Amino acid sequence: MEIRGGAALVTGGLGGLGRAIGARLRDEGCSLAVAGGVGDGVEELADEVGGVAVVADLATRDGVSRVVDAVGGVDLLVAGVGGSGVGAFGGFGLDDIDRVIDVGLRGPLVLTRLFGESMVARGRGHVVFVSSLAGKAAGPDAALHSAVAFGVRGFALGLRQDWAPLGVGVSCVNVGAVGEAETADGVALPAGFRPKSPEDVAAAVVRAVRHDRAEMDVADPVMRAGVVFGQLAPQAAARLSRFAGSDQAGGL
Repeated sequence: MEIRGGAALVTGGLGGLGRAIGARLRDEGCSLAVAGGVGDGVEELADEVGGVAVVADLATRDGVSRVVDAVGGVDLLVAGVGGSGVGAFGGFGLDDIDRVIDVGLRGPLVLTRLFGESMVARGRGHVVFVSSLAGKAAGPDAALHSAVAFGVRGFALGLRQDWAPLGVGVSCVNVGAVGEAETADGVALPAGFRPKSPEDVAAAVVRAVRHDRAEMDVADPVMRAGVVFGQLAPQAAARLSRFAGSDQAGGL
């Protein structure tokens, strides 16, 4: 799908990733809307990229409906899944589990259902899920995070098969470590790992839409190789990850 001249909505992940994606889509010639909750910096980001801000809790039906009513139809939906759910599963209460699933899985699915309806009717559009490499290979202390990421990736790959004949593309951008040199989110990475930048993720979103890619992995070669190893030999990869003492080896 050609991006220039289209209407795009960017949701979730409104920190560095959202800012980079919004700026890249603006530079590509999109008109933009940005949606997220209170404290997500929606208004600031919308001002930076010359877009429309919609403040809403995307984990609730009322919040999603508010976004749909405010934005209307779009040509491109970029749904950020976020990185919640990382940590020992026993540390999450039942309300915490519900919130992680609602924000990371249910919200993007409902947004896709509502915005995708007009795309399918027009026979044109694209949905991009900005998710995690944890949806391809699980790592320690991230069971809930992986559950959401695996769910999003499975949904994206399945929906792509359903909507491709209807003229609507679906892609999943799987993100690894994002940060400064040798760190991601302020945490030191294992030797040999190099994080990617938010701009790398934004470029992958554009390539996924323009070339109708099912998946794009944004990570350095070492991390991508680790993910492939984790898919082919999950038990061996788990032992290696425990030995290395890093929750990054599974692709978080």
